[in-house]
Amino acid sequence: MPEEIENGSGEMGVKNNQSWSASPSKVASHFGTSGVAVATATGITHPLDVLKVRLQMQLVGQRGPLTGMGQTFVQVVKKEGPRALYLGLTPALTRSVVYGGLRLGLYEPSKNLCELAFESNNIFMKIASGVVSGAFATLLTNPMEVVKVRLQMNRNVHIGAIAELQNIAAKEGVTALWKGVRPAMARAGALTASQMATYDEFKRVLLKWTSLEEGFYLHLVSSTIAGSMSTLITAPMDMVKTRLMLQRESVSEGAYRNGFHCAYKVLITEGPRGLYKGGFAIFARLGPQTTITFVLCEKLRELAGLKAM
Repeated sequence: MPEEIENGSGEMGVKNNQSWSASPSKVASHFGTSGVAVATATGITHPLDVLKVRLQMQLVGQRGPLTGMGQTFVQVVKKEGPRALYLGLTPALTRSVVYGGLRLGLYEPSKNLCELAFESNNIFMKIASGVVSGAFATLLTNPMEVVKVRLQMNRNVHIGAIAELQNIAAKEGVTALWKGVRPAMARAGALTASQMATYDEFKRVLLKWTSLEEGFYLHLVSSTIAGSMSTLITAPMDMVKTRLMLQRESVSEGAYRNGFHCAYKVLITEGPRGLYKGGFAIFARLGPQTTITFVLCEKLRELAGLKAM
């Protein structure tokens, strides 16, 4: 950990005393533990992600009573079978390993660079580090997310991820695989910043002001708080991202030009609640997913001989 020092103005800065060299095995462990943790959490919570996407696509361009998560679950299982709750699982897991490994794995190096450049490890540096790592990871993995949400809305459960990828590229062009990339990057940046910065700060505060020590209970409490915070912040961005990625499905309502236009149209035609469609499903998924990710990642890092996050 960097050493905090007091500068001449009385503010706390950082004396960065860590080594910047790392063996290939340490680098692989650093990113691998993050990827495995995110993929495991994704696999466990995937049915909630399917329900979230279905809820977000309710009454596109209309106001009206919304179907709840429980009723949507019953409808999906009754009409399409339990297997439908795992639509898009393959691209979701593939993306999770890459995206999760980069999103969480790049946070610490980004934070270290901020500490080196600005001689500070305050909350703003942590937020900036989360934004950069989350946005960059999403830029690289957006095609997997597009395929995932298309499959989650596709009642033909026999089509595979590769076939859907080829179908999108052939009919809509390769650039369609980056539909919704801007709001997706904004969401991932906000998600990573809210998750990592909140987790990081609450760990520090709890270690300082409570009897909790580095271990399971500290990780559990900090990750639960981080999951709640990230859900509140990112739910509207998640809605916009889903609508843009499923543009083909919403063509009758006219094309969304960009994320801001999509958010504006949802507000005008569906009301403020429209931006939080599927909000409970997002919370029910993202809360446990965040907790599982951080608790498991911390354990895997311990087993790999890495320091705690």
